[in-house]
Amino acid sequence: MMDSIDEKKSVGVSPWAGCVVLFLQSVSPSLDLLSIYKDTNGKFSLFKVLKLTLSDVIGYEGYEMLKLHDADPALGVELKFTAISSCRRFLESYACGLLRQALQQHSSRLLVRPEELNIQMQLKAATQTLDLCLNDLEGCLTYISISQPVRLRDDEITQLEQALEQSYASQTLRAAEVPDNCFLFQERAFGDRQLTPADQQQFAAHIGRDWKKVGRTLQKGCRALKGPAIDNLAYEYEREGLYEQAYQLLGRFIQSEGKGAKLGRLIGALEENKLTSIAEIMLDIKPRD
Repeated sequence: MMDSIDEKKSVGVSPWAGCVVLFLQSVSPSLDLLSIYKDTNGKFSLFKVLKLTLSDVIGYEGYEMLKLHDADPALGVELKFTAISSCRRFLESYACGLLRQALQQHSSRLLVRPEELNIQMQLKAATQTLDLCLNDLEGCLTYISISQPVRLRDDEITQLEQALEQSYASQTLRAAEVPDNCFLFQERAFGDRQLTPADQQQFAAHIGRDWKKVGRTLQKGCRALKGPAIDNLAYEYEREGLYEQAYQLLGRFIQSEGKGAKLGRLIGALEENKLTSIAEIMLDIKPRD
Protein backbone atom coordinates (compact mmCIF):
# COMPACT_ATOMS: atom_id res chain seq x y z
CA MET A 1 0.00 0.00 0.00
CA MET A 2 2.80 2.41 0.91
CA ASP A 3 4.51 1.83 -2.46
CA SER A 4 1.35 2.74 -4.37
CA ILE A 5 0.81 5.87 -2.30
CA ASP A 6 4.42 6.99 -2.83
CA GLU A 7 4.07 6.25 -6.54
CA LYS A 8 1.11 8.58 -6.85
CA LYS A 9 2.81 11.31 -4.88
CA SER A 10 5.92 11.06 -6.98
CA VAL A 11 4.27 11.03 -10.38
CA GLY A 12 2.86 14.55 -10.52
CA VAL A 13 2.83 15.89 -14.05
CA SER A 14 5.62 13.64 -15.36
CA PRO A 15 6.20 9.94 -14.59
CA TRP A 16 8.82 9.19 -11.94
CA ALA A 17 12.15 8.15 -13.43
CA GLY A 18 15.77 7.96 -12.45
CA CYS A 19 19.06 6.22 -13.21
CA VAL A 20 21.76 4.39 -11.29
CA VAL A 21 24.97 2.69 -12.34
CA LEU A 22 25.90 -0.52 -10.52
CA PHE A 23 29.65 -1.20 -10.64
CA LEU A 24 30.70 -4.83 -10.25
CA GLN A 25 34.19 -6.19 -9.73
CA SER A 26 35.19 -9.73 -8.79
CA VAL A 27 38.11 -10.14 -6.43
CA SER A 28 38.24 -13.89 -7.14
CA PRO A 29 41.50 -14.54 -9.04
CA SER A 30 39.89 -16.82 -11.65
CA LEU A 31 36.83 -14.68 -12.39
CA ASP A 32 37.30 -11.50 -14.42
CA LEU A 33 33.90 -10.00 -15.18
CA LEU A 34 35.30 -7.68 -17.85
CA SER A 35 36.93 -10.58 -19.70
CA ILE A 36 33.63 -12.48 -19.60
CA TYR A 37 31.79 -9.40 -20.86
CA LYS A 38 34.19 -9.04 -23.80
CA ASP A 39 33.64 -12.68 -24.84
CA THR A 40 30.54 -13.27 -27.01
CA ASN A 41 29.35 -16.40 -25.23
CA GLY A 42 30.41 -15.11 -21.85
CA LYS A 43 28.51 -11.86 -22.41
CA PHE A 44 25.24 -13.76 -22.87
CA SER A 45 25.80 -15.78 -19.67
CA LEU A 46 26.71 -12.63 -17.75
CA PHE A 47 23.61 -10.86 -19.05
CA LYS A 48 21.48 -13.82 -17.94
CA VAL A 49 23.05 -13.64 -14.48
CA LEU A 50 22.15 -9.95 -14.23
CA LYS A 51 18.58 -10.52 -15.48
CA LEU A 52 17.97 -13.34 -13.00
CA THR A 53 19.47 -11.33 -10.16
CA LEU A 54 17.31 -8.27 -10.85
CA SER A 55 14.15 -10.34 -11.26
CA ASP A 56 14.86 -12.04 -7.92
CA VAL A 57 15.13 -8.80 -5.97
CA ILE A 58 12.83 -6.44 -7.91
CA GLY A 59 10.49 -8.44 -10.11
CA TYR A 60 9.94 -7.65 -13.77
CA GLU A 61 8.35 -4.21 -13.88
CA GLY A 62 9.36 -0.61 -13.27
CA TYR A 63 12.94 -0.76 -14.55
CA GLU A 64 15.11 -1.67 -17.52
CA MET A 65 18.77 -2.26 -18.21
CA LEU A 66 20.11 0.46 -20.52
CA LYS A 67 23.75 -0.47 -21.03
CA LEU A 68 26.68 -2.61 -19.97
CA HIS A 69 30.04 -0.89 -20.23
CA ASP A 70 33.72 -1.26 -19.49
CA ALA A 71 34.54 0.77 -16.37
CA ASP A 72 37.95 -0.85 -15.88
CA PRO A 73 38.56 -2.54 -13.50
CA ALA A 74 34.79 -2.83 -12.92
CA LEU A 75 31.82 -3.67 -15.12
CA GLY A 76 29.19 -0.91 -15.22
CA VAL A 77 25.49 -1.80 -15.35
CA GLU A 78 23.29 1.21 -16.12
CA LEU A 79 19.71 0.88 -14.90
CA LYS A 80 16.71 3.10 -15.52
CA PHE A 81 13.81 3.05 -13.05
CA THR A 82 10.31 4.14 -14.04
CA ALA A 83 8.56 3.21 -10.78
CA ILE A 84 9.61 4.39 -7.35
CA SER A 85 8.39 1.14 -5.77
CA SER A 86 10.76 -0.89 -7.96
CA CYS A 87 13.62 1.48 -7.21
CA ARG A 88 12.94 1.21 -3.48
CA ARG A 89 13.00 -2.61 -3.62
CA PHE A 90 16.31 -2.44 -5.49
CA LEU A 91 17.86 -0.11 -2.91
CA GLU A 92 16.60 -2.19 0.02
CA SER A 93 17.98 -5.41 -1.47
CA TYR A 94 21.30 -3.69 -2.21
CA ALA A 95 21.57 -2.27 1.30
CA CYS A 96 20.77 -5.53 3.12
CA GLY A 97 22.95 -7.73 0.91
CA LEU A 98 20.20 -9.67 -0.88
CA LEU A 99 21.27 -8.35 -4.28
CA ARG A 100 24.88 -9.42 -3.66
CA GLN A 101 23.71 -12.85 -2.50
CA ALA A 102 21.53 -13.37 -5.59
CA LEU A 103 24.30 -12.14 -7.90
CA GLN A 104 26.89 -14.49 -6.44
CA GLN A 105 24.45 -17.42 -6.49
CA HIS A 106 23.63 -16.98 -10.17
CA SER A 107 27.27 -16.26 -11.05
CA SER A 108 28.43 -19.51 -9.47
CA ARG A 109 25.65 -21.36 -11.31
CA LEU A 110 26.04 -19.87 -14.80
CA LEU A 111 29.60 -18.59 -15.07
CA VAL A 112 31.01 -22.03 -14.25
CA ARG A 113 33.25 -21.10 -11.36
CA PRO A 114 33.25 -23.71 -8.58
CA GLU A 115 35.09 -21.68 -5.95
CA GLU A 116 33.49 -19.19 -3.57
CA LEU A 117 32.84 -15.88 -5.30
CA ASN A 118 33.51 -12.45 -3.89
CA ILE A 119 32.07 -9.60 -5.94
CA GLN A 120 32.63 -6.01 -4.86
CA MET A 121 29.81 -3.58 -5.62
CA GLN A 122 29.38 0.18 -5.79
CA LEU A 123 26.25 2.16 -6.63
CA LYS A 124 26.21 5.66 -8.11
CA ALA A 125 23.57 8.14 -9.25
CA ALA A 126 25.42 10.63 -11.46
CA THR A 127 28.41 11.65 -9.30
CA GLN A 128 26.79 10.71 -5.98
CA THR A 129 28.06 7.47 -4.40
CA LEU A 130 24.93 5.99 -2.83
CA ASP A 131 26.90 3.51 -0.69
CA LEU A 132 27.71 6.48 1.58
CA CYS A 133 24.06 7.26 2.34
CA LEU A 134 22.20 3.93 2.20
CA ASN A 135 20.82 4.57 5.70
CA ASP A 136 18.82 7.43 4.16
CA LEU A 137 16.60 5.61 1.67
CA GLU A 138 14.51 8.65 0.76
CA GLY A 139 17.66 10.67 0.14
CA CYS A 140 18.94 7.96 -2.21
CA LEU A 141 15.66 8.00 -4.09
CA THR A 142 15.99 11.75 -4.49
CA TYR A 143 19.53 11.44 -5.89
CA ILE A 144 18.32 8.77 -8.32
CA SER A 145 15.36 10.86 -9.50
CA ILE A 146 17.72 13.80 -10.14
CA SER A 147 19.91 11.50 -12.26
CA GLN A 148 17.72 11.35 -15.34
CA PRO A 149 18.40 8.89 -18.20
CA VAL A 150 20.43 10.46 -20.99
CA ARG A 151 20.32 7.54 -23.43
CA LEU A 152 17.97 5.00 -24.92
CA ARG A 153 18.56 1.32 -24.33
CA ASP A 154 21.75 0.18 -26.07
CA ASP A 155 21.32 -2.02 -29.16
CA GLU A 156 23.53 -4.63 -27.53
CA ILE A 157 21.05 -5.00 -24.65
CA THR A 158 18.19 -5.41 -27.12
CA GLN A 159 20.10 -8.18 -28.91
CA LEU A 160 20.88 -9.93 -25.62
CA GLU A 161 17.21 -9.71 -24.58
CA GLN A 162 16.17 -11.31 -27.87
CA ALA A 163 18.76 -14.08 -27.51
CA LEU A 164 17.50 -14.82 -23.99
CA GLU A 165 13.89 -15.01 -25.19
CA GLN A 166 14.94 -17.36 -27.99
CA SER A 167 16.73 -19.63 -25.52
CA TYR A 168 13.52 -19.94 -23.48
CA ALA A 169 11.50 -20.57 -26.67
CA SER A 170 13.84 -23.36 -27.83
CA GLN A 171 13.26 -25.19 -24.57
CA THR A 172 9.50 -25.04 -25.19
CA LEU A 173 9.86 -26.45 -28.72
CA ARG A 174 11.70 -29.51 -27.43
CA ALA A 175 8.96 -30.37 -24.91
CA ALA A 176 7.22 -32.63 -27.47
CA GLU A 177 10.19 -35.02 -27.35
CA VAL A 178 9.83 -35.69 -23.60
CA PRO A 179 8.22 -38.96 -22.35
CA ASP A 180 4.82 -38.69 -20.66
CA ASN A 181 6.24 -39.39 -17.20
CA CYS A 182 8.87 -36.63 -17.53
CA PHE A 183 9.06 -32.89 -18.12
CA LEU A 184 11.65 -30.66 -19.77
CA PHE A 185 13.63 -27.95 -18.04
CA GLN A 186 16.72 -26.24 -19.46
CA GLU A 187 16.96 -28.86 -22.22
CA ARG A 188 17.02 -31.69 -19.65
CA ALA A 189 14.32 -34.25 -18.91
CA PHE A 190 13.29 -34.72 -15.28
CA GLY A 191 11.07 -37.47 -13.90
CA ASP A 192 7.69 -36.10 -12.89
CA ARG A 193 6.20 -36.87 -9.46
CA GLN A 194 3.66 -35.62 -6.97
CA LEU A 195 4.58 -32.57 -4.92
CA THR A 196 5.61 -33.27 -1.33
CA PRO A 197 5.53 -31.27 1.93
CA ALA A 198 9.28 -30.71 1.43
CA ASP A 199 8.56 -29.13 -1.97
CA GLN A 200 5.94 -26.95 -0.32
CA GLN A 201 8.43 -25.71 2.29
CA GLN A 202 11.19 -25.11 -0.27
CA PHE A 203 8.86 -23.19 -2.56
CA ALA A 204 7.65 -20.99 0.30
CA ALA A 205 11.21 -20.34 1.50
CA HIS A 206 12.44 -18.99 -1.85
CA ILE A 207 9.55 -17.57 -3.90
CA GLY A 208 9.09 -14.30 -1.96
CA ARG A 209 6.72 -11.71 -3.37
CA ASP A 210 6.33 -13.61 -6.66
CA TRP A 211 4.07 -16.29 -5.13
CA LYS A 212 0.98 -14.56 -6.54
CA LYS A 213 2.32 -14.69 -10.10
CA VAL A 214 2.91 -18.42 -9.80
CA GLY A 215 -0.51 -18.85 -8.23
CA ARG A 216 -2.23 -17.11 -11.14
CA THR A 217 -0.44 -19.43 -13.56
CA LEU A 218 -1.44 -22.51 -11.55
CA GLN A 219 -5.05 -21.33 -11.29
CA LYS A 220 -5.52 -21.85 -15.04
CA GLY A 221 -5.88 -25.56 -14.36
CA CYS A 222 -6.93 -25.57 -10.70
CA ARG A 223 -10.47 -24.75 -9.60
CA ALA A 224 -9.43 -24.18 -5.98
CA LEU A 225 -7.34 -21.19 -7.07
CA LYS A 226 -9.97 -19.63 -9.34
CA GLY A 227 -11.71 -16.30 -8.75
CA PRO A 228 -10.68 -14.39 -5.63
CA ALA A 229 -8.94 -17.38 -3.98
CA ILE A 230 -5.41 -15.99 -4.35
CA ASP A 231 -6.32 -12.52 -3.10
CA ASN A 232 -8.18 -14.14 -0.21
CA LEU A 233 -5.05 -16.10 0.74
CA ALA A 234 -3.00 -12.90 0.64
CA TYR A 235 -5.48 -11.17 2.95
CA GLU A 236 -5.97 -14.11 5.33
CA TYR A 237 -2.24 -14.70 5.88
CA GLU A 238 -0.98 -11.14 5.49
CA ARG A 239 0.22 -10.93 9.10
CA GLU A 240 2.12 -14.22 8.82
CA GLY A 241 4.13 -12.91 5.86
CA LEU A 242 5.22 -14.07 2.42
CA TYR A 243 6.42 -17.51 3.51
CA GLU A 244 3.06 -18.51 4.93
CA GLN A 245 1.14 -17.03 1.99
CA ALA A 246 3.23 -19.05 -0.47
CA TYR A 247 3.04 -22.16 1.71
CA GLN A 248 -0.75 -21.99 1.87
CA LEU A 249 -1.00 -21.37 -1.88
CA LEU A 250 0.88 -24.54 -2.79
CA GLY A 251 -0.92 -26.42 -0.04
CA ARG A 252 -4.26 -25.44 -1.54
CA PHE A 253 -3.02 -26.58 -4.97
CA ILE A 254 -1.80 -29.95 -3.62
CA GLN A 255 -4.98 -30.60 -1.65
CA SER A 256 -7.23 -29.73 -4.57
CA GLU A 257 -5.35 -31.48 -7.36
CA GLY A 258 -4.39 -34.66 -5.51
CA LYS A 259 -2.40 -36.95 -7.81
CA GLY A 260 -2.46 -34.20 -10.43
CA ALA A 261 -0.38 -31.87 -8.24
CA LYS A 262 2.85 -32.67 -10.06
CA LEU A 263 6.29 -31.14 -9.81
CA GLY A 264 6.27 -30.53 -13.57
CA ARG A 265 3.25 -28.24 -13.27
CA LEU A 266 4.98 -26.15 -10.62
CA ILE A 267 8.23 -25.96 -12.60
CA GLY A 268 6.22 -24.97 -15.68
CA ALA A 269 4.54 -22.16 -13.74
CA LEU A 270 7.91 -20.92 -12.50
CA GLU A 271 9.32 -21.00 -16.05
CA GLU A 272 6.31 -19.15 -17.45
CA ASN A 273 7.02 -16.35 -14.99
CA LYS A 274 10.78 -16.50 -15.75
CA LEU A 275 11.58 -17.59 -12.20
CA THR A 276 14.21 -20.02 -13.42
CA SER A 277 16.45 -19.63 -10.38
CA ILE A 278 13.64 -20.88 -8.12
CA ALA A 279 13.00 -23.79 -10.49
CA GLU A 280 16.68 -24.72 -10.31
CA ILE A 281 16.49 -24.72 -6.52
CA MET A 282 13.35 -26.90 -6.57
CA LEU A 283 15.12 -29.38 -8.86
CA ASP A 284 18.37 -29.25 -6.83
CA ILE A 285 20.39 -28.32 -9.92
CA LYS A 286 23.96 -27.74 -8.78
CA PRO A 287 26.51 -25.38 -10.34
CA ARG A 288 28.63 -27.16 -12.92
CA ASP A 289 32.24 -27.90 -11.97
